[in-house]
Amino acid sequence: MAASNTLIDRLLFRHPRNLGESYGEHARIAIGFAFGMIGGGAKCLVHAIVPGLFETAASDRIRALHAELDWRRARAADAYPDYVI
Repeated sequence: MAASNTLIDRLLFRHPRNLGESYGEHARIAIGFAFGMIGGGAKCLVHAIVPGLFETAASDRIRALHAELDWRRARAADAYPDYVI
């Protein structure tokens, strides 16, 4: 069985490799996105209770994450046209 068909390869390495990243690079990027979304979500919860706080936090976070993803797609466009986190 070829290495690219093993369960471990499919679950851990194929996606990062398809994006031109190592497992560690991809993990670091994905964790950064996760913390950004968690932080934005926490601010949304506070905003739901106290609407005067974090009035633009959710849309600001979404724009920032979208810009980061667009930048990564543009940087990887030639070799990795379907770049996704």
